[in-house]
Amino acid sequence: MEPAILAEITRGSIVESRHRGAVAVVTADGKLVASAGNIDFVTYLRSAAKPHQAVALITSGAARRFEITSRELALICGSHSGEPYHVECVSALLTRLGLERSALRCGIHTPFSRAVARALGSTGVTELHNNCSGKHVGMLAQAVHRGYTLDDYYAIDHPVQRYIASVLSEFVDLEPGQLITAIDGCSAATFAMTVRQMALIYARLVNPVDLRGELAGAARQVVDAMLQHPEMVAADTGRIDTDLIRLMKGSAIAKAGAEGVYAIGVLPCKRYPQGLGIAIKVEDGDVNRARNAAILATLVQLELIDSRQTAALSAQYLAPLKNNSGLLVGEILPRVKLTFC
Repeated sequence: MEPAILAEITRGSIVESRHRGAVAVVTADGKLVASAGNIDFVTYLRSAAKPHQAVALITSGAARRFEITSRELALICGSHSGEPYHVECVSALLTRLGLERSALRCGIHTPFSRAVARALGSTGVTELHNNCSGKHVGMLAQAVHRGYTLDDYYAIDHPVQRYIASVLSEFVDLEPGQLITAIDGCSAATFAMTVRQMALIYARLVNPVDLRGELAGAARQVVDAMLQHPEMVAADTGRIDTDLIRLMKGSAIAKAGAEGVYAIGVLPCKRYPQGLGIAIKVEDGDVNRARNAAILATLVQLELIDSRQTAALSAQYLAPLKNNSGLLVGEILPRVKLTFC
């Protein structure tokens, strides 16, 4: 199938740009509810894998041993903005593990928080500000717990990464060796699957009835942590993950991934008794205009957000386009058209 148009960008009276991709909506038993575009397109989960990587932390026994709290677990699931409370949380976890900041191998990048980036400048940023530092602490916890080497905990062939792959494979009914792996931006392993399969692993995260008991219990812990502490998943303000979780008031979790990936897990409810997994991939990798437009259009068509919620999110994430002089020049138009099964 051809990719679907997810968003159009206008300038004046004409469409200047189009973003294409795919959307899949499935239930935990693998039933396709709705779709747009080629949902068998294979791509990497990137940071959308973090909640499932956190499941591995729990099933490994490390979360219990190091008494990782729900708030800390939410940070491990998230792509945080490097706010002081995020950094303090990562630092406290490292201390509990008996490790220094130098143990982190996630690298350094400019914090997602512009205010933090301005305050710290180019010399004050550390690995603690990396959006993946929480995930990496979770991986280090597993390595410490099981007595594995620490210097290479992030490597694809390290036992920690192989264990994570085995856990993730259970969510998607694959053998670990069937998962395509590569190196993520933070140097840890990232995993590829179809857009349909991405939706499936989120459907099973929020409704783990078909998973074995230990895995199901860990999935519920992860979902509860994200629902209770959305500010640790992204940031207190200005991040769509946090805003969606809050706006949907305990009915869904949301997690962004790089290169135009987005995943949502809708908990079982009256309209969708089995819950839903939703996966979006923007083919050109856009993470602002098209991805946000596709998220909103998909949720509206599934009747998961009302007009008030749609307006609030649109005002924040689909604002009219202005030029450098502040003149209105165009719009971002959601164009997802779901086909229901």
